[in-house]
Amino acid sequence: MKGRPIHQRLGFALAGLIEAHVRESSFRVHVRTLSATLAVLLVVRPAPIWWAAIAIVAALVLALEMLNSALEGLIDLLHPAIHPEVKVIKDMASAAVLVAGIGAAAVAVCALVDSWPRLMAEWHWLMGAIR
Repeated sequence: MKGRPIHQRLGFALAGLIEAHVRESSFRVHVRTLSATLAVLLVVRPAPIWWAAIAIVAALVLALEMLNSALEGLIDLLHPAIHPEVKVIKDMASAAVLVAGIGAAAVAVCALVDSWPRLMAEWHWLMGAIR
């Protein structure tokens, strides 16, 4: 692919993103989780640094999921028979996605904990204004 114009290379990347969404149910689950996270962020309105941290970990999870899927597909193509070492390799790639997901969840919890005092103050103000 070297020497191709940037618009062609971006087209290849976009095609890969679309294929991941079409073929991989785990990728679609991660996209739905990200959508729900964005909805919560819009309600909670954490500091901009938390938006950045969540964007980074979400991109990491999605990228690792695509790498995991690509690696599994390549392994299945090159070695279709069941082999104990192939299982270990696939399990480790899957575990990388799990570790990134746990990290992403931890960042989300930290953003909520950091935003909690402000949310409670707003809630008390709202309840006082309603009375």
